Amino acid sequence: MKVWQKNLILIVLVVILAAVPLWLCRGAEFGGADGAAGELIEATNPDYVPWFEPILEPASGEIESLLFALQAAVGSGVVCFILGRITAKK
Repeated sequence: MKVWQKNLILIVLVVILAAVPLWLCRGAEFGGADGAAGELIEATNPDYVPWFEPILEPASGEIESLLFALQAAVGSGVVCFILGRITAKK
């Protein structure tokens, strides 16, 4: 099997992995762990006062998602670069 065939199979698998949950759970709400943790803390201890406030608050949810995606892309780029360097040495 050639390299481009393996890559094509992997790309198709990734698309399937991303699409199947969206297709099976059509009305589901995919929330983050931060929101769930905040709700749980407010429910268990209504007098809780946060230790600090965020330094920079994003203007909207879309900007926050963009920053999160950018952080994930940079992190995966660094990890892939390091793994590529390690495997190239061999």
